[in-house]
Amino acid sequence: MDYDNADRDLQGQPRTPTPHPSATDPGGRGLDASVAGRLQDMVLGSLDLGDFLTELAGFSAALATGEDRADLACTVTLRQRRRALLHAGSTRAARTLGELQSSLGEGPLVAALEGTRSVLITNAAVDSRWPACDGALLAEGIHSVLAVPLVLEQGAVAVIGFFSPRSNAFTELVVRGAEHYVHDARKALMLAMRIASAVQMAHDLEEAMKSRTAIDLAVGVIMGQQRCSQDEGFAILTRTASNRNEKLRTVAAELVQNVSGSAVRTHFEK
Repeated sequence: MDYDNADRDLQGQPRTPTPHPSATDPGGRGLDASVAGRLQDMVLGSLDLGDFLTELAGFSAALATGEDRADLACTVTLRQRRRALLHAGSTRAARTLGELQSSLGEGPLVAALEGTRSVLITNAAVDSRWPACDGALLAEGIHSVLAVPLVLEQGAVAVIGFFSPRSNAFTELVVRGAEHYVHDARKALMLAMRIASAVQMAHDLEEAMKSRTAIDLAVGVIMGQQRCSQDEGFAILTRTASNRNEKLRTVAAELVQNVSGSAVRTHFEK
């Protein structure tokens, strides 16, 4: 999974200028430090996880396309527990091909997601493993595919797929270079996932606090109106929500607004 030479891109072509080896490479030959830095910048600059995946697909396609070579398209598919698959592509067609393989349940991307090894189609015109997928690839003018898996945290897995209009585009050197690139891409993706998880957790906590505010205020109103205990007030509010087949927070917010004339607000210190 190492580069043969640190100053070559994913296609084995010389870089300009010559890159600096990354200190994170256990083989000592490392990925271009600017590549690792760019991946980190994309994490910090992305709006959300989906935005990062799109940036990653575009960057991977540009990095893999060497001089005097046909442009490559790239797709990124992310599978997480109890969540829908996320797809991104450097082009609309690449994303569609990724989504299509998921819906068909076959193809190199699906095989890479299910396993831990890279999957290669050297020529879709003669490949016989996934007939429906091969037909879709050829219809889009794609003849060879390289799918490289990224094993992530907490059971998550992703795959970066490279699509070429040429047969036999992915030589052994190219495959090894792509697998080495995935080492840094994997770390960037895990960081993006952690940030997305933290943001979602903060959002969920804020929403929970808003719900709690509305419910507590509504229970207070009921206690005042019914001269009852807090537990009895909460039970009354719960029964009302159940009878109306509405969420507890919705019923609580409506009650408070009817009494105060204004919507419930939760005040947070920034």
